Amino acid sequence: MAKLLDKSQFRAAIKDAMQGREAKDASFSVAWSNGSLKREHFARWAENHYHYVGPFADYLAHIYANAPDHATEAKDFLLQNMYEEELADIRHTDLLIRFAEACGTTRARVQDPHNMNPVTRGLQGWCYSTAMRSNWIAATAALVVGLESQVPDIYRRQYPPLLEKYGFTEDEAEFFELHITSDEVHGERGYEIVLRHADTPELQELCLEAVRDAADMRFSYTKALYDYYVKDFKHADSELAAVGSV
Repeated sequence: MAKLLDKSQFRAAIKDAMQGREAKDASFSVAWSNGSLKREHFARWAENHYHYVGPFADYLAHIYANAPDHATEAKDFLLQNMYEEELADIRHTDLLIRFAEACGTTRARVQDPHNMNPVTRGLQGWCYSTAMRSNWIAATAALVVGLESQVPDIYRRQYPPLLEKYGFTEDEAEFFELHITSDEVHGERGYEIVLRHADTPELQELCLEAVRDAADMRFSYTKALYDYYVKDFKHADSELAAVGSV
């Protein structure tokens, strides 16, 4: 039987579970950071990203419903995270749509689920399934640690090029600046909750597996954006012609 790791060992194991799977190293992220994308590529990103992050409060709501009453601080965090997504000064998805419109696409295209590729559809389905069916602490490890905690490292690389290389304004790119700070806080709170409540070797292993899966899913999602819309952009153009140009 596996040994229960102390908190420092468990945290190190979680970080190791994501090692080599970070979305910041996927081809679309690299192309974004080195300045080789075009605004139409960002439009396609936004049309996909909306359907991954748009339901994030829904994912968290399922975890909240599955969390035990005694996990008060975890349930409070989940509620706060949902509030920030949906009811704060401006909804995060509205900031995403503002960026999308600056890229040349429209609110209608962003919100239309037909415009996400199959890998994005798979990521969204996996998030729903994990939130609804997995042990609540493993689901927290997957969505908050495995997915959300990656965001600051991704956007710290991607935000400066948006202003310096691609010519977006700070207002148009506010979505990214906001998430550098907010998701750093969310990710750390997620770590704290997982480290506290994964208190058996079996729960720790469930969480490590969930984090590995989450990192794999986000990496695959990000790589697919490059494969669909950059490497094979002629294919993407033909798809756009069938549904209407941006």
